Amino acid sequence: MWKKKLYTSTPLSTILLRTRKLVKIHSPKDAPLLNPLLQISASCSPYSSPFVRKIEIQFFPTAGGIFFGGPRFYNGNVNLFVKKKNCFCSESQSAEKHQCWNCDATADGTTPFLVCQSCRSVQPVDHSIDYFQILGVERRYNIEVDKLEGKYKDWQKKLHPDLVHSKSQREREYAAEQSARVIDAYRTLTDPLSRAIYILKLENVVVDEEERITDSELLAEIMELREAVEEAEGTQALNQIKAQIQGKMQYWCNSFEDALLNKNYEDATASIQRMTYYKRANEEIIKKL
Repeated sequence: MWKKKLYTSTPLSTILLRTRKLVKIHSPKDAPLLNPLLQISASCSPYSSPFVRKIEIQFFPTAGGIFFGGPRFYNGNVNLFVKKKNCFCSESQSAEKHQCWNCDATADGTTPFLVCQSCRSVQPVDHSIDYFQILGVERRYNIEVDKLEGKYKDWQKKLHPDLVHSKSQREREYAAEQSARVIDAYRTLTDPLSRAIYILKLENVVVDEEERITDSELLAEIMELREAVEEAEGTQALNQIKAQIQGKMQYWCNSFEDALLNKNYEDATASIQRMTYYKRANEEIIKKL
């Protein structure tokens, strides 16, 4: 019954508006299938609509009709399915609206909803907001780390538990959780290795930092570095080795970024494992300096 109600009660124009995409026909022979369904008004072209910005249409024959990227056409009816992870859900792709627990105000969507803009109440942690959003930078590996500190301090001025000591127990708990998450976001994104691991996590790629590397050439190089650190005499010698390690670290950071841009997660993971070795070697030098 609910499916029948959905098919008959939801206007096609509304469904297409939710998709906010531009129609693209992949096969001319399939155009007649779409023509009757896209005749929204007399002023509309058969294959475009003012309601639609971009729709990537791909046809896949099924028992019940034809699937294409978003809407499903069959028997003159339309049912919008949005792919989320590995499942389909009959929901819009529009961003979920957040509402303040204290005053019921709705988030404006311009900043992460950690603090209500209306009543200034600290909000509960929302894990759908990632670290890049919290610190106001684009989600990519090569970021301007120097710009993170200002945003981090701004959040701490609003979220630090000491600043909400007079508030309710509920809000104090929210502030402690949000403050800890902002700290973790700052520490993660300012460290090249942690940032790389976090980005792959967002891509649902789990990295085992403890996995042993079988590359005999790399292992031999790491052993030589450790021996050089142990035998180094004086600060100058240690700083020279440190500079070499930083050069190697930068090489693998660049390698990770290239692999990430090409969505080559295997090479990206291999770069992370090598970065881990060099970071540990660098930490040994710092201990001796």
